Amino acid sequence: MNFARRLSSDWLYAIAFSLFGLFFRLWHLGAIKGWIFDEVYYAKNANSLLHHGVEIDATTHSAEFVVHPPVGKWLIALGIKAFGYNEFGWRFSAAIVGTLSITIMYFTAKKLFESQFIINLATFFICIDGLHLVHSRTALLDIFLTFFIQLAFLALISKRYWWLGIFLGLAISTKWSGLYFAVAFAIIALVSDYSYQRYLGSERSLRKVLRLRLPLRFLQFALVPIAIYIFSWIGWFISKSGWDRTRGHNLISNFWYYHSQILYFHAHLTESHPYQANPWGWLLMARPTSFAYSADKTCGASSCAQEVLALGTPLLWWSATLALMVAIGFFISRREWRIGIILTAIGAGYLPWFFFQKRTMFSFYAISFEPFLMLALAYICNKYLVTAPDEISEKRRKLVLTIFAGVLAANFLYFLPVYLGTSISYNSWLDHMWLTSWI
Repeated sequence: MNFARRLSSDWLYAIAFSLFGLFFRLWHLGAIKGWIFDEVYYAKNANSLLHHGVEIDATTHSAEFVVHPPVGKWLIALGIKAFGYNEFGWRFSAAIVGTLSITIMYFTAKKLFESQFIINLATFFICIDGLHLVHSRTALLDIFLTFFIQLAFLALISKRYWWLGIFLGLAISTKWSGLYFAVAFAIIALVSDYSYQRYLGSERSLRKVLRLRLPLRFLQFALVPIAIYIFSWIGWFISKSGWDRTRGHNLISNFWYYHSQILYFHAHLTESHPYQANPWGWLLMARPTSFAYSADKTCGASSCAQEVLALGTPLLWWSATLALMVAIGFFISRREWRIGIILTAIGAGYLPWFFFQKRTMFSFYAISFEPFLMLALAYICNKYLVTAPDEISEKRRKLVLTIFAGVLAANFLYFLPVYLGTSISYNSWLDHMWLTSWI
Protein backbone atom coordinates (compact mmCIF):
# COMPACT_ATOMS: atom_id res chain seq x y z
CA MET A 1 0.00 0.00 0.00
CA ASN A 2 2.83 2.37 0.90
CA PHE A 3 4.65 1.44 -2.32
CA ALA A 4 1.51 2.15 -4.37
CA ARG A 5 1.03 5.48 -2.62
CA ARG A 6 4.69 6.35 -3.19
CA LEU A 7 4.47 5.39 -6.87
CA SER A 8 1.36 7.50 -7.26
CA SER A 9 3.11 10.42 -5.56
CA ASP A 10 6.10 10.09 -7.89
CA TRP A 11 3.88 10.23 -10.95
CA LEU A 12 2.10 13.30 -9.60
CA TYR A 13 5.43 15.08 -9.19
CA ALA A 14 6.66 13.93 -12.60
CA ILE A 15 3.44 14.95 -14.36
CA ALA A 16 3.39 18.34 -12.62
CA PHE A 17 6.93 19.14 -13.76
CA SER A 18 6.18 17.82 -17.24
CA LEU A 19 3.05 19.96 -17.59
CA PHE A 20 5.08 22.98 -16.52
CA GLY A 21 7.58 22.18 -19.26
CA LEU A 22 4.90 21.39 -21.82
CA PHE A 23 3.33 24.82 -21.37
CA PHE A 24 6.51 26.61 -22.45
CA ARG A 25 7.17 24.11 -25.24
CA LEU A 26 3.77 24.49 -26.87
CA TRP A 27 3.29 28.22 -26.25
CA HIS A 28 3.06 29.86 -29.70
CA LEU A 29 5.11 26.95 -31.06
CA GLY A 30 4.34 27.77 -34.67
CA ALA A 31 4.56 31.56 -34.27
CA ILE A 32 7.94 31.90 -35.95
CA LYS A 33 7.29 31.31 -39.61
CA GLY A 34 9.63 29.54 -41.96
CA TRP A 35 12.56 27.31 -41.16
CA ILE A 36 14.48 27.78 -37.92
CA PHE A 37 18.17 26.99 -38.48
CA ASP A 38 18.58 23.36 -39.68
CA GLU A 39 14.84 22.77 -39.85
CA VAL A 40 15.38 23.55 -43.52
CA TYR A 41 16.98 20.09 -43.76
CA TYR A 42 15.29 17.95 -41.12
CA ALA A 43 11.69 19.09 -41.53
CA LYS A 44 11.97 18.68 -45.31
CA ASN A 45 13.59 15.26 -44.89
CA ALA A 46 10.86 14.23 -42.45
CA ASN A 47 8.14 15.22 -44.87
CA SER A 48 9.88 13.29 -47.64
CA LEU A 49 10.15 10.19 -45.44
CA LEU A 50 6.44 10.47 -44.75
CA HIS A 51 5.59 10.43 -48.45
CA HIS A 52 8.42 8.44 -50.06
CA GLY A 53 10.09 6.43 -47.29
CA VAL A 54 13.42 8.04 -48.23
CA GLU A 55 14.80 11.57 -48.50
CA ILE A 56 13.89 13.07 -51.88
CA ASP A 57 14.74 16.64 -52.84
CA ALA A 58 11.42 18.45 -53.27
CA THR A 59 12.83 20.71 -56.02
CA THR A 60 14.77 18.29 -58.19
CA HIS A 61 12.71 15.19 -57.25
CA SER A 62 15.95 13.23 -57.06
CA ALA A 63 17.54 11.30 -54.19
CA GLU A 64 19.07 13.52 -51.53
CA PHE A 65 22.34 12.75 -49.79
CA VAL A 66 21.71 12.91 -46.02
CA VAL A 67 24.30 12.54 -43.29
CA HIS A 68 22.15 11.49 -40.31
CA PRO A 69 20.16 8.28 -39.74
CA PRO A 70 16.36 8.32 -40.06
CA VAL A 71 14.88 7.82 -36.55
CA GLY A 72 14.81 11.48 -35.48
CA LYS A 73 13.36 12.52 -38.82
CA TRP A 74 10.68 9.83 -38.58
CA LEU A 75 9.68 11.27 -35.19
CA ILE A 76 9.44 14.74 -36.73
CA ALA A 77 7.31 13.15 -39.45
CA LEU A 78 4.79 11.99 -36.83
CA GLY A 79 4.07 15.61 -35.94
CA ILE A 80 3.70 16.50 -39.61
CA LYS A 81 1.32 13.58 -40.07
CA ALA A 82 -0.80 14.76 -37.14
CA PHE A 83 -0.85 18.52 -37.74
CA GLY A 84 0.28 19.04 -41.31
CA TYR A 85 3.38 20.27 -43.04
CA ASN A 86 3.60 23.55 -41.18
CA GLU A 87 5.66 25.13 -38.41
CA PHE A 88 3.56 23.70 -35.58
CA GLY A 89 3.45 20.29 -37.24
CA TRP A 90 7.16 19.81 -37.77
CA ARG A 91 8.03 21.18 -34.29
CA PHE A 92 5.37 19.27 -32.36
CA SER A 93 7.31 16.02 -31.88
CA ALA A 94 10.30 17.90 -30.47
CA ALA A 95 8.00 19.62 -27.96
CA ILE A 96 6.52 16.31 -26.81
CA VAL A 97 9.86 14.52 -26.60
CA GLY A 98 11.36 17.50 -24.77
CA THR A 99 8.52 17.24 -22.26
CA LEU A 100 9.04 13.50 -21.84
CA SER A 101 12.71 14.26 -21.25
CA ILE A 102 11.63 16.12 -18.11
CA THR A 103 9.62 13.07 -16.99
CA ILE A 104 12.63 10.80 -17.48
CA MET A 105 14.78 13.27 -15.55
CA TYR A 106 12.51 12.92 -12.52
CA PHE A 107 12.72 9.12 -12.44
CA THR A 108 16.46 9.18 -13.12
CA ALA A 109 17.00 11.54 -10.19
CA LYS A 110 14.82 9.25 -8.06
CA LYS A 111 17.18 6.36 -8.82
CA LEU A 112 20.20 8.43 -7.84
CA PHE A 113 19.02 10.42 -4.83
CA GLU A 114 17.01 9.57 -1.73
CA SER A 115 15.85 13.09 -0.91
CA GLN A 116 12.55 14.12 -2.50
CA PHE A 117 13.74 17.71 -2.27
CA ILE A 118 16.82 16.96 -4.40
CA ILE A 119 14.81 14.86 -6.86
CA ASN A 120 12.47 17.81 -7.38
CA LEU A 121 15.39 20.20 -7.61
CA ALA A 122 17.13 18.16 -10.32
CA THR A 123 13.92 18.00 -12.34
CA PHE A 124 13.35 21.72 -11.87
CA PHE A 125 16.83 22.43 -13.25
CA ILE A 126 16.02 20.83 -16.60
CA CYS A 127 12.64 22.59 -16.67
CA ILE A 128 14.28 26.00 -16.51
CA ASP A 129 17.15 25.41 -18.90
CA GLY A 130 16.98 27.59 -22.00
CA LEU A 131 19.04 25.27 -24.21
CA HIS A 132 16.69 22.38 -23.47
CA LEU A 133 13.67 24.60 -24.14
CA VAL A 134 14.99 25.88 -27.48
CA HIS A 135 15.75 22.34 -28.66
CA SER A 136 12.26 21.28 -27.57
CA ARG A 137 10.74 23.96 -29.81
CA THR A 138 12.83 23.32 -32.91
CA ALA A 139 12.73 20.47 -35.42
CA LEU A 140 16.35 19.43 -35.01
CA LEU A 141 17.57 15.93 -34.19
CA ASP A 142 19.40 16.69 -30.96
CA ILE A 143 16.45 16.62 -28.54
CA PHE A 144 15.56 13.12 -29.79
CA LEU A 145 19.17 12.01 -29.36
CA THR A 146 19.18 13.42 -25.82
CA PHE A 147 15.91 11.68 -24.97
CA PHE A 148 17.13 8.25 -26.08
CA ILE A 149 20.39 8.77 -24.19
CA GLN A 150 18.41 9.63 -21.06
CA LEU A 151 16.34 6.46 -21.47
CA ALA A 152 19.52 4.43 -21.96
CA PHE A 153 21.05 5.95 -18.82
CA LEU A 154 17.93 5.17 -16.78
CA ALA A 155 18.04 1.60 -18.09
CA LEU A 156 21.73 1.42 -17.18
CA ILE A 157 21.30 2.47 -13.55
CA SER A 158 18.25 0.19 -13.31
CA LYS A 159 20.32 -2.68 -14.79
CA ARG A 160 17.76 -3.24 -17.55
CA TYR A 161 20.43 -4.08 -20.09
CA TRP A 162 18.18 -5.31 -22.89
CA TRP A 163 16.34 -2.00 -22.79
CA LEU A 164 19.69 -0.26 -22.62
CA GLY A 165 20.70 -1.88 -25.90
CA ILE A 166 17.41 -0.88 -27.53
CA PHE A 167 17.67 2.77 -26.46
CA LEU A 168 21.32 2.96 -27.50
CA GLY A 169 20.31 1.61 -30.89
CA LEU A 170 17.67 4.32 -31.22
CA ALA A 171 20.17 6.99 -30.14
CA ILE A 172 22.72 5.90 -32.74
CA SER A 173 19.91 5.70 -35.31
CA THR A 174 19.22 9.38 -34.62
CA LYS A 175 22.78 10.68 -34.66
CA TRP A 176 26.10 8.88 -34.82
CA SER A 177 27.32 10.70 -31.71
CA GLY A 178 25.16 8.25 -29.77
CA LEU A 179 28.06 5.83 -30.29
CA TYR A 180 30.11 7.64 -27.66
CA PHE A 181 27.45 6.94 -25.06
CA ALA A 182 27.11 3.33 -26.22
CA VAL A 183 30.78 2.68 -25.54
CA ALA A 184 30.72 4.51 -22.19
CA PHE A 185 27.58 2.78 -20.91
CA ALA A 186 28.85 -0.65 -22.02
CA ILE A 187 32.05 -0.08 -20.04
CA ILE A 188 30.03 0.93 -16.96
CA ALA A 189 27.96 -2.27 -17.24
CA LEU A 190 31.06 -4.45 -17.55
CA VAL A 191 32.72 -2.73 -14.60
CA SER A 192 29.52 -3.33 -12.63
CA ASP A 193 29.64 -7.02 -13.55
CA TYR A 194 33.24 -7.21 -12.41
CA SER A 195 32.51 -5.42 -9.14
CA TYR A 196 29.62 -7.78 -8.44
CA GLN A 197 31.88 -10.81 -8.90
CA ARG A 198 34.41 -9.22 -6.57
CA TYR A 199 31.62 -8.65 -4.04
CA LEU A 200 30.75 -12.35 -4.21
CA GLY A 201 34.35 -13.10 -3.32
CA SER A 202 35.33 -14.75 -6.56
CA GLU A 203 39.08 -15.08 -6.96
CA ARG A 204 38.74 -15.13 -10.72
CA SER A 205 36.33 -12.24 -11.15
CA LEU A 206 37.71 -10.91 -14.43
CA ARG A 207 37.79 -14.36 -16.02
CA LYS A 208 34.20 -15.05 -14.97
CA VAL A 209 33.04 -11.74 -16.40
CA LEU A 210 34.79 -12.45 -19.70
CA ARG A 211 33.49 -16.02 -19.89
CA LEU A 212 29.96 -15.65 -18.52
CA ARG A 213 28.93 -12.04 -19.10
CA LEU A 214 30.88 -10.71 -22.05
CA PRO A 215 28.99 -12.74 -24.73
CA LEU A 216 25.64 -11.60 -23.29
CA ARG A 217 26.79 -7.97 -23.03
CA PHE A 218 28.09 -8.12 -26.60
CA LEU A 219 24.65 -9.21 -27.73
CA GLN A 220 22.94 -6.48 -25.70
CA PHE A 221 25.31 -3.58 -26.36
CA ALA A 222 26.55 -4.35 -29.86
CA LEU A 223 24.30 -6.68 -31.85
CA VAL A 224 20.98 -5.23 -30.63
CA PRO A 225 21.96 -1.60 -31.41
CA ILE A 226 23.41 -2.64 -34.78
CA ALA A 227 20.22 -4.50 -35.69
CA ILE A 228 18.08 -1.50 -34.72
CA TYR A 229 20.34 0.85 -36.66
CA ILE A 230 20.16 -1.23 -39.84
CA PHE A 231 16.39 -1.63 -39.49
CA SER A 232 16.01 2.14 -39.14
CA TRP A 233 17.11 2.39 -42.79
CA ILE A 234 14.29 0.10 -43.92
CA GLY A 235 12.90 2.79 -46.21
CA TRP A 236 16.19 2.96 -48.05
CA PHE A 237 16.37 -0.84 -48.37
CA ILE A 238 12.86 -1.41 -49.73
CA SER A 239 12.90 1.60 -52.05
CA LYS A 240 15.00 2.11 -55.14
CA SER A 241 14.83 5.89 -54.81
CA GLY A 242 17.34 6.40 -51.98
CA TRP A 243 20.76 7.90 -52.43
CA ASP A 244 23.12 5.41 -54.11
CA ARG A 245 20.50 2.71 -53.61
CA THR A 246 21.08 1.30 -57.11
CA ARG A 247 24.75 2.24 -57.44
CA GLY A 248 25.75 -1.39 -57.80
CA HIS A 249 24.11 -4.81 -57.84
CA ASN A 250 25.13 -5.62 -54.26
CA LEU A 251 22.72 -3.94 -51.81
CA ILE A 252 25.02 -4.38 -48.82
CA SER A 253 27.93 -2.91 -50.75
CA ASN A 254 25.80 0.09 -51.70
CA PHE A 255 24.79 0.58 -48.06
CA TRP A 256 28.42 0.36 -46.95
CA TYR A 257 29.54 2.83 -49.62
CA TYR A 258 26.80 5.27 -48.63
CA HIS A 259 28.02 5.15 -45.04
CA SER A 260 31.62 5.69 -46.11
CA GLN A 261 30.43 8.86 -47.81
CA ILE A 262 28.65 9.96 -44.63
CA LEU A 263 31.81 9.32 -42.62
CA TYR A 264 33.86 11.32 -45.12
CA PHE A 265 31.42 14.22 -44.80
CA HIS A 266 31.62 14.31 -41.00
CA ALA A 267 35.41 13.93 -41.00
CA HIS A 268 35.91 16.78 -43.47
CA LEU A 269 33.26 19.22 -42.26
CA THR A 270 35.57 22.23 -41.80
CA GLU A 271 33.59 24.97 -43.51
CA SER A 272 33.61 28.18 -41.49
CA HIS A 273 30.36 29.26 -39.86
CA PRO A 274 29.67 32.53 -37.97
CA TYR A 275 28.30 30.65 -34.96
CA GLN A 276 30.78 27.79 -34.77
CA ALA A 277 32.06 27.24 -31.24
CA ASN A 278 35.00 25.32 -29.85
CA PRO A 279 34.12 22.80 -27.10
CA TRP A 280 36.30 24.72 -24.65
CA GLY A 281 33.56 27.33 -24.40
CA TRP A 282 30.46 25.14 -24.40
CA LEU A 283 30.01 24.86 -20.64
CA LEU A 284 30.25 28.62 -20.23
CA MET A 285 27.93 29.28 -23.17
CA ALA A 286 30.70 31.42 -24.68
CA ARG A 287 29.30 31.31 -28.22
CA PRO A 288 25.64 30.20 -28.36
CA THR A 289 24.05 29.51 -31.72
CA SER A 290 21.51 31.94 -33.10
CA PHE A 291 18.80 29.74 -34.62
CA ALA A 292 16.78 32.66 -35.99
CA TYR A 293 16.88 36.45 -36.01
CA SER A 294 14.55 39.07 -37.43
CA ALA A 295 14.44 42.85 -37.07
CA ASP A 296 10.67 43.02 -37.37
CA LYS A 297 8.50 45.96 -36.33
CA THR A 298 5.90 44.15 -34.22
CA CYS A 299 7.14 45.04 -30.73
CA GLY A 300 5.70 48.55 -30.64
CA ALA A 301 9.10 50.25 -30.54
CA SER A 302 10.93 52.05 -33.35
CA SER A 303 13.49 49.25 -33.55
CA CYS A 304 12.72 45.62 -32.70
CA ALA A 305 14.52 42.30 -32.52
CA GLN A 306 13.19 38.75 -32.60
CA GLU A 307 15.69 35.98 -31.93
CA VAL A 308 15.77 32.31 -31.04
CA LEU A 309 19.10 31.83 -29.27
CA ALA A 310 20.28 28.34 -28.30
CA LEU A 311 21.58 29.58 -24.97
CA GLY A 312 21.55 27.61 -21.76
CA THR A 313 20.16 29.59 -18.82
CA PRO A 314 23.41 31.43 -17.97
CA LEU A 315 23.38 31.30 -14.16
CA LEU A 316 22.24 27.67 -14.28
CA TRP A 317 25.03 26.59 -16.64
CA TRP A 318 27.70 28.59 -14.85
CA SER A 319 26.59 27.09 -11.53
CA ALA A 320 26.54 23.61 -13.04
CA THR A 321 30.05 24.12 -14.42
CA LEU A 322 31.34 25.01 -10.96
CA ALA A 323 29.47 22.04 -9.53
CA LEU A 324 31.07 19.80 -12.14
CA MET A 325 34.55 20.86 -11.00
CA VAL A 326 33.65 20.13 -7.38
CA ALA A 327 32.03 16.82 -8.36
CA ILE A 328 35.22 15.70 -10.09
CA GLY A 329 37.05 16.38 -6.83
CA PHE A 330 34.52 14.31 -4.89
CA PHE A 331 34.94 11.41 -7.30
CA ILE A 332 38.73 11.51 -7.14
CA SER A 333 38.71 11.54 -3.34
CA ARG A 334 35.77 9.24 -2.58
CA ARG A 335 35.02 7.14 -5.71
CA GLU A 336 31.27 7.39 -5.22
CA TRP A 337 29.35 5.41 -7.85
CA ARG A 338 26.61 8.00 -8.38
CA ILE A 339 28.88 10.82 -9.43
CA GLY A 340 31.11 8.36 -11.27
CA ILE A 341 28.41 7.36 -13.74
CA ILE A 342 27.16 10.94 -14.05
CA LEU A 343 30.68 12.13 -14.91
CA THR A 344 31.08 9.26 -17.37
CA ALA A 345 27.89 10.31 -19.17
CA ILE A 346 29.06 13.93 -19.32
CA GLY A 347 32.43 12.81 -20.61
CA ALA A 348 30.85 10.62 -23.29
CA GLY A 349 28.89 13.56 -24.68
CA TYR A 350 31.56 16.21 -24.25
CA LEU A 351 35.15 14.97 -24.38
CA PRO A 352 35.13 13.29 -27.86
CA TRP A 353 34.55 16.67 -29.52
CA PHE A 354 37.96 17.90 -28.35
CA PHE A 355 39.57 15.45 -30.77
CA PHE A 356 38.02 17.19 -33.78
CA GLN A 357 39.44 20.68 -33.39
CA LYS A 358 39.30 21.43 -37.12
CA ARG A 359 35.69 20.32 -37.50
CA THR A 360 32.85 22.83 -37.63
CA MET A 361 31.10 22.49 -34.26
CA PHE A 362 28.34 24.31 -32.39
CA SER A 363 27.69 24.81 -28.70
CA PHE A 364 24.14 23.43 -29.00
CA TYR A 365 25.69 19.94 -29.33
CA ALA A 366 26.02 20.18 -25.53
CA ILE A 367 22.33 19.30 -25.20
CA SER A 368 23.25 15.61 -25.40
CA PHE A 369 24.94 15.74 -21.98
CA GLU A 370 22.91 18.60 -20.52
CA PRO A 371 20.69 16.33 -18.34
CA PHE A 372 23.79 14.86 -16.71
CA LEU A 373 25.25 18.29 -16.09
CA MET A 374 22.03 19.13 -14.24
CA LEU A 375 22.40 15.89 -12.27
CA ALA A 376 25.96 16.89 -11.33
CA LEU A 377 24.60 20.18 -9.96
CA ALA A 378 21.90 18.28 -8.07
CA TYR A 379 24.59 15.96 -6.67
CA ILE A 380 26.52 18.90 -5.19
CA CYS A 381 23.27 20.37 -3.81
CA ASN A 382 22.62 16.98 -2.21
CA LYS A 383 26.10 16.98 -0.66
CA TYR A 384 25.42 20.40 0.79
CA LEU A 385 22.09 19.21 2.19
CA VAL A 386 23.04 15.85 3.72
CA THR A 387 26.05 17.22 5.62
CA ALA A 388 23.78 19.42 7.75
CA PRO A 389 24.59 18.68 11.43
CA ASP A 390 20.96 18.73 12.61
CA GLU A 391 17.36 19.05 11.45
CA ILE A 392 17.26 22.83 11.91
CA SER A 393 20.38 23.27 9.82
CA GLU A 394 18.90 21.00 7.15
CA LYS A 395 15.79 23.19 6.96
CA ARG A 396 17.96 26.28 6.62
CA ARG A 397 19.97 24.66 3.86
CA LYS A 398 16.80 23.73 2.05
CA LEU A 399 15.79 27.37 2.27
CA VAL A 400 19.15 28.41 0.80
CA LEU A 401 18.73 25.93 -2.06
CA THR A 402 15.16 27.09 -2.62
CA ILE A 403 16.35 30.70 -2.91
CA PHE A 404 19.11 29.52 -5.26
CA ALA A 405 16.51 27.77 -7.43
CA GLY A 406 14.40 30.92 -7.36
CA VAL A 407 17.32 33.02 -8.64
CA LEU A 408 17.89 30.52 -11.45
CA ALA A 409 14.17 30.60 -12.31
CA ALA A 410 14.26 34.40 -12.46
CA ASN A 411 17.25 34.19 -14.79
CA PHE A 412 15.33 31.75 -17.00
CA LEU A 413 12.29 34.04 -17.14
CA TYR A 414 14.49 37.03 -17.98
CA PHE A 415 15.92 35.24 -21.01
CA LEU A 416 12.59 33.69 -22.02
CA PRO A 417 12.03 36.16 -24.91
CA VAL A 418 15.17 34.93 -26.69
CA TYR A 419 14.19 31.31 -26.08
CA LEU A 420 10.65 31.68 -27.42
CA GLY A 421 11.54 34.12 -30.19
CA THR A 422 9.37 36.90 -28.77
CA SER A 423 9.63 40.25 -30.53
CA ILE A 424 11.14 42.83 -28.14
CA SER A 425 12.71 46.26 -28.54
CA TYR A 426 16.23 46.27 -29.88
CA ASN A 427 17.52 47.92 -26.70
CA SER A 428 15.88 45.20 -24.60
CA TRP A 429 17.40 42.54 -26.82
CA LEU A 430 20.81 44.19 -26.47
CA ASP A 431 20.41 44.14 -22.66
CA HIS A 432 20.01 40.36 -22.90
CA MET A 433 23.36 40.02 -24.70
CA TRP A 434 25.48 39.83 -21.56
CA LEU A 435 28.56 38.85 -23.56
CA THR A 436 29.58 40.36 -26.87
CA SER A 437 30.20 36.83 -28.16
CA TRP A 438 26.46 36.17 -27.89
CA ILE A 439 25.76 38.65 -30.70
